[in-house]
Amino acid sequence: MKNQQLSVAGNESISIIAPARLHLGFMDMHGGLGRQFGSLGLSLSDIFTHITAKKSDAIVIHGPSSNRGTEYVSRIINALKIKGGVEITIHDAIPEHAGLGSGTQLSLAIGIAIARLYGFQISTREVAILMKRGARSGIGVGAFTMGGFLVDGGRGESTEVPPIVSQCYFPEEWRILLVFDKDVEGINGNPEKEIFEQLPPMNEDDSARICRVVLMQLLPALAEKNCDKFGAAITEIQTMMGEHFSDAQNGHYSSQQVAEIMRWTLLHGAAGVGQSSWGPTGFAVYANELKAYQTLQLLRKNWQNEKNLDFCLCTARNTKADIIIDGQLPQDINLQSHQ
Repeated sequence: MKNQQLSVAGNESISIIAPARLHLGFMDMHGGLGRQFGSLGLSLSDIFTHITAKKSDAIVIHGPSSNRGTEYVSRIINALKIKGGVEITIHDAIPEHAGLGSGTQLSLAIGIAIARLYGFQISTREVAILMKRGARSGIGVGAFTMGGFLVDGGRGESTEVPPIVSQCYFPEEWRILLVFDKDVEGINGNPEKEIFEQLPPMNEDDSARICRVVLMQLLPALAEKNCDKFGAAITEIQTMMGEHFSDAQNGHYSSQQVAEIMRWTLLHGAAGVGQSSWGPTGFAVYANELKAYQTLQLLRKNWQNEKNLDFCLCTARNTKADIIIDGQLPQDINLQSHQ
């Protein structure tokens, strides 16, 4: 890592808007070719973490997810040996443990903001390594650095952050309907580590099938803006993922209510459905806003008595995180994750 402090004075304030992401499945949990995992993901425009950081004599954090934020602040300050403090306001935070990448986006936002405040030239990839992100997936780092629909190449023997090997434009007219279950928390932390340590490898035929579907169905469907074929590919991959992880999360979905709704949406016109990461958030893909909105209204009506459930419509985000220095978007700032 360079971690070289620039001679220029630090900035007065830096704001960062970091997008949530959907983790849509792994490609190779067999590992017979020397790499494991490989991930599919999509950056979202309507759910995000938004922070503002200023220099301070002490470390002060306001807003949601502040406990998590304090850990990330300490980690980057200690790693860069910064002599000073910071005041961070978290205006908005991605919901925690919902399968939307909240930890990665908050850690990257805080790490980049503090490094820039104190004049350090450090890439997002290097911040991710310092923050111990990207253990299995590079999708969160990719969402921060480029947005869009992302495929990472998994982990090899010397991989620190899985590299993004494909980034595709996601049609702006398509819509993603999200279903949240506030009573369920996605698997995380040590339990997640233990599951991956104990989980048997996926058989080679299934891993090969997923890779073939990604290359010969899903990515071409995106390029040709064919939502039905894209959705069918995502549903097939998600079905195989759900089966592989079913023992760990007690079914194909971590929330049985979300599972019921996903089955319902598929029968009522969704192009594709699935669960993001460990959930409980479910998603359904639609080719246009009208069909998605009509479905949203029906869901809110049919499940209105289930107070633990929430629904929203999102579009994809095809651009990287916003970094705003003293109220002005920078013209050119180094965000690449694979320098």
